[in-house]
Amino acid sequence: MTELLQIVHWISGLFILAEALNKLERTAPCRPGLRPRERATAVLKALAWFFLALGGAGALAAPALRHLPAEITGAIWPLLMPHRVPSLQDTCLALGFAVLIFRTRVKEG
Repeated sequence: MTELLQIVHWISGLFILAEALNKLERTAPCRPGLRPRERATAVLKALAWFFLALGGAGALAAPALRHLPAEITGAIWPLLMPHRVPSLQDTCLALGFAVLIFRTRVKEG
């Protein structure tokens, strides 16, 4: 069961990363002519897709990071090292986002 969760989590992460990078490319919060409210909305949208891209990339990298030596030090390194395999909660969260993205793509044609 753990292997299935890891596979679903990894595939969901790949799907989320691809869509997030696509959306980030099209989001332009600094374009001229936006009113303050529109600019704030565009900035928040870009931030949301940025964090989803980071999460998707983390889901892709996590299986490889587990095999790196644990002695590596640094300020951010302990935050990047996965300490466990994805739980059912982690997998359901990633899969939920992936299904919503897929649904939107099907709806758009």
